[in-house]
Amino acid sequence: MGWVLVQDRVNVGFVCLVMMVWGVSGIGVNWGTQSTHPLPPDTIVRLLRENGFQRVKLFDAEYDTLRALGRTGIEVMVGIPNDMLATVGGSMKAAEKWVAKNVTQHINSNNVNIRYVAVGNEPFLETYNGSYLGITFPALRNIQAALVKAGHNNQVKVTVPLNADVYSSTSGLPSDGDFRANIHDYMLTIVNFLSVSASPFTVNIYPFISLYSDPNFPVEYAFFDGNASPINDGGTLYTNMFDANLDTLAHALQRNGFADLPIIVGEIGWPTDGDRNGNIEYARRFNQGFMSHISGGRGTPMRPGPIDAYLFSLIDEDAKSIAPGNFERHWGIFTYDGQPKYPLNLGTTNSGALVPARGVQYLQRKWCVMKPSAKLDDPSVAPSVNYACSLADCTCLGYGTSCGNLDSRGNISYAFNSYFQQNNQLDEACKFPNVSMITKTDPTPIGGTCKFNIMIQPYYGSAERRFGYAQKPLGLIAILVLNLLLVL
Repeated sequence: MGWVLVQDRVNVGFVCLVMMVWGVSGIGVNWGTQSTHPLPPDTIVRLLRENGFQRVKLFDAEYDTLRALGRTGIEVMVGIPNDMLATVGGSMKAAEKWVAKNVTQHINSNNVNIRYVAVGNEPFLETYNGSYLGITFPALRNIQAALVKAGHNNQVKVTVPLNADVYSSTSGLPSDGDFRANIHDYMLTIVNFLSVSASPFTVNIYPFISLYSDPNFPVEYAFFDGNASPINDGGTLYTNMFDANLDTLAHALQRNGFADLPIIVGEIGWPTDGDRNGNIEYARRFNQGFMSHISGGRGTPMRPGPIDAYLFSLIDEDAKSIAPGNFERHWGIFTYDGQPKYPLNLGTTNSGALVPARGVQYLQRKWCVMKPSAKLDDPSVAPSVNYACSLADCTCLGYGTSCGNLDSRGNISYAFNSYFQQNNQLDEACKFPNVSMITKTDPTPIGGTCKFNIMIQPYYGSAERRFGYAQKPLGLIAILVLNLLLVL
């Protein structure tokens, strides 16, 4: 029973019918920008439009991103990061300045269809140990007041994207849902404010996390095929975790007097790598199952009707923190370069297939690999690999991953190449002492799932300014650091 809430983080006629039953808004998607080499915003926006996404959720309010969304009609949810909550919550002037810069300017000057401001991102997550408990509501209140003062309150609503761990059920049944005891008062304050301001409750639901966290979690219950043994809640049967989880929230809202508060599913998806359950087949099965599940507009037992949801996520982000797990960099339905990972019918394109990004510019066809003459027991190998993986992305390596079947030399070459590509193929980035070399022969194994990528051309826009990764030449300093490590 405890499996309900184990979570921490065609033809044209048919397509038209599906779009009608989903409603005007259509399916939304999260667009994250924590990448060392993000695609240009204009490329991403074209990708959104050509795939029929009519709503997009952002985690910040970067100028270039919002500018690119101007005059597209796409509904936008802009975000205020958690590290800004204290600022906007502690000063009405700061909140007004934020709204003027990130909402008013883009609505008035760029005709961006901003519909929501997401105040924080899962600020009550248990792993934050209460860091944002006292500052989330003041930020929410001030941003709402600033929106009203600027005349946006009829078009732009506030919300707080929350993880599903803010509610629970003592019995494991949805009907016993309530907000977590240690944050109950905080939650009621926020929920009441959302209700009064005619704003929605936004929740992120991740069946994958349940499967990742609990080895005894029934796999079939994560999906929508109806193969799981149902949970009987007073005669209501639940055959998938999503419905049970959402209805646990619905019961929690009802229990506290807010039965009619609108709910948005802010994030839902499945990763394709970085874990044995994070793979292409499961991701396709989950996301396609979810799309089919909501396409009829029937909703859940407690919340019948269309479900507003944003898939997580649009594209892979190779600079995300992997503290929760290596899978964090692999949530995209598109790869880092905007290519579809698997067949997925969103019901938004005439072909019924995802449309790849166009005009993507790549670096040269060359890779950094382990020298054939180098020996595995060379003392420089281990520190070189550790150095490469600490600064690049080796989350495709390991048990159950796409590159999990590589031999030792393959693993070493993959690490070297990841570092080399993230540093724009600079010669200095392939000078691991005595053990590396640059090759123009693709080292990708034939017939497997592992791929040695070639990086895309760097985009020197707002994302680069934000992260400051090695799009700039790494020069001699990094090489000196590596050599120092080898000496030690």
